[in-house]
This record gives sequence, structure tokens and C-alpha cells, in this order.
Amino acid sequence: MNSIIRSAIAHPIAVLAIVIAMTLFGIASLRTIPIQLTPDIDKPILQVRVSWPGASPQDVEREVVLRLERELTALTGVESVESDSRRGSARVTLTYTVGQDMDAALVKLLSQLSRVSDLPADASAPTVRTSNSDDSPIARMAMVAKDGVELDIDTLGNFVDDLILEPLSRIPGVSEVTARGGAEREVRVVLDMDRVASYGLSVAEIADAIRSSTAEVTAGEITEGRRSFTLRTEAISYTPETARNLVIRADNRGGQISVIRLSDVAEIELGFKTPDSFRRLNGRPAITFAVLREPATNVVTTLDALKVEIDRLNAGILSERGLDLRIVYDETIYIGSSLDLVQNNILVGGALAITVLLTFLRAFVPAAVVMIAIPVSIVSTFVAISALGLSINVISLAGLAFAVGMVVDASIVSLENIYRLRQSGVPLVKAAYWGARQVWAPILGSALTTVVVFVPILILDLPVGQLFRDIAVAISVSVLISVLVSVTVIPALTSKVLKEVNAPGAGRRIPLVDDVAQWFNGVVLNYGRWVVQSTARGMTMVVVLIAASIVTVVALMPPLDYLPDGNRNFVFGRISVPPGYTREATLDFAQSMEDVARPLWENANPENGPPIDRFFFVAFNGGAFAGAATEQADRIRELIPVLTEPVANAPGARVFVTQASLFGRSVGGSRAILIDVLGPSFDAVAPAVRDATRTVRELFPGQAGHQVRVQPSENASRPEVVVRPNTELLARAGISAREFAQALDVYNDGIRVREIPFESDLIELVLTAGTREQSKFEDIADIPIVTRDGALIKIGQVADISLESAPDQIIRKAGQRAITIQLRLHESIPLETAIEIVREKIVDPFNRTSANGVRMELSGAADELSKAWDAMQANVLMAIAVIYLLLTILLRSFWLPWVILVTVPIAASGGIIGLSLLNQFVEQPLDMLTMLGFVILTGVVVNNAILMVEQTLWHIRHDRMAVTDAVLEATKNRIRPIFMSTATSLFGLLPLIIFPGAGSELYRGIGIVVFSGLLLSTVLTLFFVPPLLAALLKRHLPSSPMVGEAEDMEAPLGQNA
Repeated sequence: MNSIIRSAIAHPIAVLAIVIAMTLFGIASLRTIPIQLTPDIDKPILQVRVSWPGASPQDVEREVVLRLERELTALTGVESVESDSRRGSARVTLTYTVGQDMDAALVKLLSQLSRVSDLPADASAPTVRTSNSDDSPIARMAMVAKDGVELDIDTLGNFVDDLILEPLSRIPGVSEVTARGGAEREVRVVLDMDRVASYGLSVAEIADAIRSSTAEVTAGEITEGRRSFTLRTEAISYTPETARNLVIRADNRGGQISVIRLSDVAEIELGFKTPDSFRRLNGRPAITFAVLREPATNVVTTLDALKVEIDRLNAGILSERGLDLRIVYDETIYIGSSLDLVQNNILVGGALAITVLLTFLRAFVPAAVVMIAIPVSIVSTFVAISALGLSINVISLAGLAFAVGMVVDASIVSLENIYRLRQSGVPLVKAAYWGARQVWAPILGSALTTVVVFVPILILDLPVGQLFRDIAVAISVSVLISVLVSVTVIPALTSKVLKEVNAPGAGRRIPLVDDVAQWFNGVVLNYGRWVVQSTARGMTMVVVLIAASIVTVVALMPPLDYLPDGNRNFVFGRISVPPGYTREATLDFAQSMEDVARPLWENANPENGPPIDRFFFVAFNGGAFAGAATEQADRIRELIPVLTEPVANAPGARVFVTQASLFGRSVGGSRAILIDVLGPSFDAVAPAVRDATRTVRELFPGQAGHQVRVQPSENASRPEVVVRPNTELLARAGISAREFAQALDVYNDGIRVREIPFESDLIELVLTAGTREQSKFEDIADIPIVTRDGALIKIGQVADISLESAPDQIIRKAGQRAITIQLRLHESIPLETAIEIVREKIVDPFNRTSANGVRMELSGAADELSKAWDAMQANVLMAIAVIYLLLTILLRSFWLPWVILVTVPIAASGGIIGLSLLNQFVEQPLDMLTMLGFVILTGVVVNNAILMVEQTLWHIRHDRMAVTDAVLEATKNRIRPIFMSTATSLFGLLPLIIFPGAGSELYRGIGIVVFSGLLLSTVLTLFFVPPLLAALLKRHLPSSPMVGEAEDMEAPLGQNA
């Protein structure tokens, strides 16, 4: 390092050229770094999905889920298996152990799925999805008809698929665009059952005839002379016109061929499928869209391209049809606000840091030299961020904002020491060399302690560890670059520009500041003389300070929380309705929410809530969901009670309205406690769920802002008409079970016979009866079935019909039936407190007394908090251990590092005090992001103690001072640089604490912990390090590493240098 300092002083132009190159590389890298809301998070989760249209949840569980679970449970690395069986679909979620190679796991899963061959014939092939941060939409859109345009928007399904989804999906960075609404076209073959019976046909016979009526087969080639021809068979019955002439049967009756065509027994018509949902935007029918991004995508440029394409569509084909496509949620709005906040913080923090330097140095040139470290260190960090494949997001921005105050520390220490030597009369070049040389070791040690605390974070595989990885890299890289700046740029520039310095005590006097500084300096030195002369006095003061710190931490330690939800301008609500409710009935509940929201978007200054920018909902069978955003982002939470009230007061309905979590599904950011009730059957689990739900609602009432949701809901069963044919009666009638089922299906839902090409698209051909969707429960027994001999019998003659209830959703966890009680807490109660209440009042008492195989477990944020807290505790302890080993290498002593490490509990007490004071003004829980502040604090607060210990050893080794004199001299010399570097760090952090805006709720907790911990530890370091250091050095003086070292420059310094 000494040779690097010497080379930098000898070649200042080369140093500046390198600095400029680093800055240019950083600017170039910034152009390639993706900008996102949150870091890319890879959870060790894979999900298998299977679609089986029309199947009941019991059938899905029996025929799909159980088969998949049997095949997949034994896969290597699988920690748990959960399944969700719903009407027409199945999902099996595999959670792998932390640290599992997910690429290899995906390959093994796909290989295992290829062996699953006994799924139902009508079920789709299994597909696999991951659980990553890119699963959350970066934008939501809605398409509505313009004012004055009369248009059935549900007839636009194929238009949306062909002309809207396709161009939007081609935008670079977009992985998928999904649409809800807009029914697709279908060809319906509407049977006249009386005519079918008169011809002696069955439904199965008609369906088989339609399937086999179309064929396109290439039969090779034929050669004639020197020419060859392709031989093709083409029989097409695709269109309604050609389908009418399709031959169902040809009978030979008395030598006469009787042909029965499809038109003889049915009408063929082109129509639209029945919509599966109702969707509205600000009270108008709409088709909604969700845009998903590809991994490592720049969300800002992707959304810009999306907006350009939307403008093109609105100006072209959409305008021609009287349609308007609008963005109702844009992730880049929050990202842009966060970027603006951090930019302002950097500018304000940098200006405050300059003010601090000018206050201490009373000279512009040295202050300007130090401030070079900020742009060089911050901009150069972008090179590392780009090289590591990271992104600019709200977390990495926090790291850069914190780095503003930290990167000048090394330069301040280096320049202050050079400045002090110049004031002592040392020649300029030698002052630059020796000033940097004296402090490079403590500067490097301080930087390494800041960096090593992040090593456990970097290797933490939990989602929260991946979340913190960006802030760890941003701070670590910028701090290391600042060390390089302090030993190259600072001595190189000062050797040229620091020709004149103010004498000690000279310069413009600042009355109040100088008076306080002089008084504090005298107090510290007098105290130092008093304690270093008596070991007993000194150790007593050390014990008192450490004990007070521990008591403070224990007494004021706030309850834990997991992660903040953020202050995104978007609330999301889910509505659960009584089982069996139709889309139309569900629409009534959703409209009641829309009715209370309508005045908020129609009136500029509504009385009952904040002005709404947009409100949308989607209602479907069994439930609905809604979303809203306000014109004033800071009032978004006021919408939660407004939207909750109308549905909560409706009998039978449940509503669950929350502010959208910033971290979404990728990290489990929601403050929701999940109580899983597991058992062998639904009947065994249901009573425990009812009792637990009642207790949860008593402990966490809705009036206090808490929300409780049961999934599947307490009324998860829905009415079901079950038709059980008598096999003997079917056999006598000459009807197979398949024919019986098809006859029933044709009267209700219709049989999907095949997909056919139509106008450059594939649409479904459906076989149905004229009474489709008109039959009632009492009419089912009268549905006719045609026997093989042409006779008509009624379903009631060969089957029993009953009205029963069946589950609408079946959840399985660990091979057992499960029902989950989801408790969404109001922000006024800490997550840790609520978890303790739930565990002590509900979970533990139940598990102690349960005897029928039913048990309760906590999951969700409760489980994530437990894992993250255990990991953070282990990481802090590991970080302290690594710092200790690093300091033993740096100080060549096993005893001296303890002098430095005692700053950690004192700093922790300062962080706790600051957090407690902040909570008097604004709610700030001790979540995992705030806990990261303590990790950062652990690596930062030791820096001042390192400076004092290293300076003391320098005086002992080089100036041959006695231990007591060396300690006092080091204390005297280090007061100014310690307070300079600390003040710049504190003022750099101040904007993060006091400035509101998007992302401020993420930075505020970390900022106050580091700010208050650093402030308290800086003051107290000067009071406990001198006595403790003097006591240890009198007994354990480390050997000098300088013996026999020759220098090209002789030290011109005396004892006061």
C-alpha cells in the first residue's frame, strides 16, 4: 500500500485519468442496468398446474392431485408439498430446501412429470411455473368503450387475442400478457331432441359423426411422366354451411339409401361463449389485462415501449371500433418517485456533507478534494452492479443513499491527517505521503469491517437474504472504492493543491460551534487524563457504560415485524360470497363496493374519502376482486375501510381489502399470519376451524382494522345436483354410461366436440340442446335420452337425482386436508406480538388437547419472520466473529479487538433509543429491513475505535511514547477526524429519515438505527476506549510490525505529529 501511495503522488495525472475512466465506465454501465421495483427473487418453489374443464374439486383431487403427489413427493430436495383442487383445475406446489439448485430441480420435475400417464383424457398436460418476483404484473390495463359508443365488449374475445395481445406480447421485456373478459366465438350445433329421437339417433353417434367428418391427409406423391403430384385427401366440414350437409347416418331401407344429415336434427349457428366474469372500470364494462415481465428486464424502458404501443393501438384499430385502452396500474410510477427521492437525498446529503467539511476545515480546497470521493465511489459502483447482473431498485437505491455519507469517511481521515501534518510544518509532498501512510491501515480495516458484515447476508439463501443482497453489494463496493480514492486521489491532489493551510486555531471563527467544540474537546481530554491514570476508575466507567447499554437494549427492544408493505398507491380487495352464487349474484356484492367508490371518482372533493383516480372490479362465480388507486398517493390507506364496509355488512359475504405489498409473492411481504388446520378429512378439520376463527375474530376484531379470511371459506361447500344412473336399467335400455353422461351434458353445458379452423383462428364446435341454460332442478328428471332402438326414455326412469353439497375447493398440505385461517393485521400491532398471542391463545392449547389427528401450524409471515429472525441473529453473531478475526490480523493481538468490539452493544442501544423516539412521531416497527440497519451499524461503529487504537499504536511504535501519553495523544489527534467523518455520515443519512415520499418507509427504519447508533457510539467511544485501551496496553502490548523496515522517505515528524 505504501508503494501505491508513493506512485499516486508521483503520477497525479495518471491517477486523475484512472478516476475519470472509472466514472465513465460507471456512467456507461448505468445505461445497461435494468431498473425494477424490487430485486429478482428466486424462491425454492415450483408449481405444477393441470386444467380439467368441468371436473369437480373431488374429481380433480382424486384423479389428478393424488396421482401427482404420489409421483412428486419423493423428488430430491422437496421439503413440502401443497395442493389446491378447484373446479376444473389443480395446482401442486413443491417447496424445496434452501440452497437447492432450482435449475436441476426443474429438470428432474419435468422428467418425473413425463412419466405421469394415467391422468384423465380430458385433462391438459401438466405445466410448471416458478415463484419469482417477475410473476407479479408490472402493469394492469383495461379496455373500455368510448363515451357514446354502444358496444357489447364481451364479443371482443378473438379481436383481443389476435390484434391486442399479440403486439403487446412482442414488446421487448414482456414475457406474457393475459386478458380477462371478451368471450371467444364458437360454433354451436343445437340439437332438436325430438327429431333426434325420431331418427333413432343418439348424442354419442352424432358427436362421433362430427369428429370423423373432417379429414385432411397427405397420401404421398404420384408420378406421371416427368412430373410429380402431391396426393391429398380433403373432407372439410368446418363452416356452418358445410356442416349442415354433414351425413350422420346412411340407412339402406328396402333398397333405398336414406341419408340423415346434421341439418335434419340440428341448427348450426355461430355465436359467442358465455362470459365467465363481469369486469368494470370506473363503472363501465371492461376487458382487463395483466403484463408480466421477463427476468432482469428494465421495467422503465419496457413500460415506455408498452405506452408507445398502447398509443399506437388507440390511434388505430381501437379508435376505429370506438375503444380505449388505458393503464390502470403502472409500476414505474413508484419506481420514478423512489428514484427522485434518492436523488434528492443524495444531493441534500452531499450538500450537508460539504457544509460539515467547510465547518471543520474552514477552507474550500480541501473540502472540494474530499467531495470527489462521492461521485467517483457512487458512479463506479454501477460497474459492479452491472457485472453482477443486479438491478437498480428500491433496495439497491437505499444502499447508494447510505453510501453517500459513508464514502467520504476514508477521504476525510486521510485528508485531515495530511492537513494536520501541513499545519505542523511538514513539507507538502511528505505530508501527503505520511498523512496517507499513517492512516491507510485503519482506513482499510474500517472498510473491511463494513464489508465483512455483509458476507453472511450475501450467502443467505432465504428470500429476505436475496432481498438484502443488492444493498450489501452497493454499500460494500462503494466503500471499497472510497478506500482506493483515499490512498490515491487524496494524496495525489493534496500534494499539488494544499500549498497553503490555516494555522491551528486560525481562520474565520464560528462563535457557537467553536465554543461547543472547544468545551467538548477539553472535557474529553480532561476525562481521558483522569481515567488512564487509574485502571480501576477506567474499568469502572467501561463496565457502567456497557451495562447501561445492555439494560437499554433489553428495556426498549420493540417487537419484531417481517417486512413493510410499502406505500404503493394501490389497494386490492377480494370478495367471498356464499357457495353456489352465480356471477350475477356476485356482481351485486361487487357493485355495492363500486357504489361507495363512485362518488370518490365523480366528485373532485368527495366528503367520505380520498379522490379516486380509478376503480375496477372483476366478478365471477364464487367471488370477485377489485382494485383502486387514489389521486393522492399518501391517502391510499383511507380507502381500505371505505371499500370494506358495504360488503362486510352484507349477509353471507366476506371481504378482504389490503394495500398491495411492495414485495408481493416473491418475499411474502404481506403482514399476514396463516393458521393451518390439518387433519385426515374435512369433517375432522371443520369444527376446529370454526372455533379457531371465532377466537381469532375476538382477539383481533374487525373494528380495530384487522381482517380475517378462511380459505377454503367456512361455507366452502356448494350445492351440487348428483345424477346416479342405475347400471342395470341402463343396460336394459341399451344405453352406455358414456352415452348417458353425454346426453346430460348436452342439455346443460354442451359437449365440446373439437376445435375447427375459422377465419385464421381455431374455435370450438359445441354440441348442445335447444334448452341449454334453461333447465331447472325439477326439469332434470324429464331430460330425454334416445336409446339405440330409437326409443325415448327420461333420465328419471334410469337414475336417482339428489341435491347434495360438495366442496368448492380442496387444499392439501403434507398429505392431509387443510383449511387456512388468514389474519391480516392492522399496522398498529407488531407482527411478533400478534404471533405470540395466536400461539399462546389458539395454537398451543389446541395442539395439547387435540386427539383426532387434527393439528394447527403457523405459516405465512409468521414462519418467514421466524426463519428470517433466526438467520439475522446468526448473521450478526457471525459478522462480529469475522470482524474480531479481521481485527486480530490488523492489530496483531487477540486482546485489542475487544476494545473495538465493545462499541457494538453501545451502538445497538443507540439504535434502539432512536427507534423508540421515532415511534413517538411515526409508526416504525423493527422489521427485517430495519434490522439490517443493526447489521450495517455493526460494521460502521467500530471504525472510530479502530482509528484511535491504530493511532495509539503508531505513537508507541514510531514516536516511542509511553502508553498513557500515546493514548492521550491519539485521543487528541483523532477527535476532529472522528467527528468530521461521523458528522458527514449523519448528515448524509438525515434526508433518508426526514424526507417523505415513495420508498421512505423502507429507508426510514434503517436510517434512524444507523443515525442514532452511530451518534451515541461516536460520543461514548471517546469516553470508554481511552481507559480500556490504556488498561490492556499496559498488560498486552503487541509487537511492532515495523522492525527492520526501511523507507525511501525518512519520517520528519516529532511527537506532536
